[in-house]
Amino acid sequence: MERKEETAAKFHALVLIFPLQGHINPMLQFSKRLAARGIKVTVVTTNSINLPVESRSNLIKFESIPEISNQEGEKDEKQTDNDRIDVFLKKIEAEVLEHLPMIFERKAAAGEPVKVLVYDSVMPYAFDIAQKQGILGAAFFTQSCTVCAIYHHIHQGTLKVPLEEPNSSLPSVPIILESKDLPSFIYETGSYPALLRLVLYQNLNFKKADWLFFNSFDSLEHEAISWMASQYPMIKAIGPTVPSMYLDKQLQDDKAYGLSLFKPDTEACLKWLDSKAVGSVVYASFGSLANLGEEQMEEIARGLTNSQCYFLWVVRASEESKLPSNFKSEGEEKGLIVNWCPQLEVLAHQSVGCFLTHCGWNSTLEALSLGVPMVAMPQWTDQPTNAKCIVDLWKTGVQVKACEGVMRKEEIKMAIKEVMVGEKSVELKKNATWWKELAKKAMIEGGSSDKNIEQFVSSFLST
Repeated sequence: MERKEETAAKFHALVLIFPLQGHINPMLQFSKRLAARGIKVTVVTTNSINLPVESRSNLIKFESIPEISNQEGEKDEKQTDNDRIDVFLKKIEAEVLEHLPMIFERKAAAGEPVKVLVYDSVMPYAFDIAQKQGILGAAFFTQSCTVCAIYHHIHQGTLKVPLEEPNSSLPSVPIILESKDLPSFIYETGSYPALLRLVLYQNLNFKKADWLFFNSFDSLEHEAISWMASQYPMIKAIGPTVPSMYLDKQLQDDKAYGLSLFKPDTEACLKWLDSKAVGSVVYASFGSLANLGEEQMEEIARGLTNSQCYFLWVVRASEESKLPSNFKSEGEEKGLIVNWCPQLEVLAHQSVGCFLTHCGWNSTLEALSLGVPMVAMPQWTDQPTNAKCIVDLWKTGVQVKACEGVMRKEEIKMAIKEVMVGEKSVELKKNATWWKELAKKAMIEGGSSDKNIEQFVSSFLST
């Protein structure tokens, strides 16, 4: 009788990733979990991403889709941000539609036919291509199930846009959501119509895909996952997609995501953290996309220094010019500013006491998985909803109040003090530790997410 590992090695999964940092990491981690079960995996994205050649004992290979070149004079300086986003999204779709069929054909000709396509949920057109060739499809959602449920209610018409009521009570969400707690595309419907269309477009996956995967875990979003699964039984939580050595330790060499669009200043960060006392540092980062205004950058700078806490602040090179003049030299005594850092290693460091975050879903999951309480400063898209859950549902942080769209230094300072040393800090740290243990429990052998991944592998091996 053929062993399961030998059977698995005969099957081939192609993982199609949308080319943004926040989409790359979780899908790459999921690829590692498949490879650990003996599945051949090919990871595909555009050639704008500098991909490795192979990993995990040659079971993961990487391919790039050539980008469509911009014609001379095509760039229009009068384009709005929304226009540029719309062009980018159409460009990605055109690249996938042209090249994905050729990849499928090439793999089949090489004796490695693709059995299943795992694709980013914002690319449902990719599954149309796979379906025509008899290939199964699994949509991978890189946002929370709660956020996806909100978009689903809009798509179904049970939540009206523009909003008709100041508060929303939804069957999939166990807390009342004010308009400001909803994804920004909902309460600011005219801000980025191209992105609103994109996130609502994901709902096509519910009718098409053979599986729907969420980078979450059952106990974290029990109500949302249960409600969505009652509508679509193929929904499965397979996260958190954090490198295994921070969670279950089933993959012994899995200590980093393995791919970053930015070069981290690892040595400087860790050496500086090593010199600080346990729980004394505020780690501040606003992700790979946030574009903060100069006024907001100054308020953050003053809020950090006024808190009297040590701080490690990630300020991308493209954002450095927005820092107050002389701030780097002024803040040397208490702070370290770097362009990028190894976030997992920083969050896991004993000197870090809280995470001042934009509440992107990957950052939120990493903080929960590593037991770090948060100061929430959401900016846009799904971040306001993630912040609401951090504060009111998971109770692992506080949110900085905004005044006319700007979060002021006084509020930032107060929030940091509340999480670091206030009476509430004990409860927040206790809750953060609790979620850390539940995240590990989901990913260990036999845990809820581990079983969901195993069921997926078993189901397509048997088809």
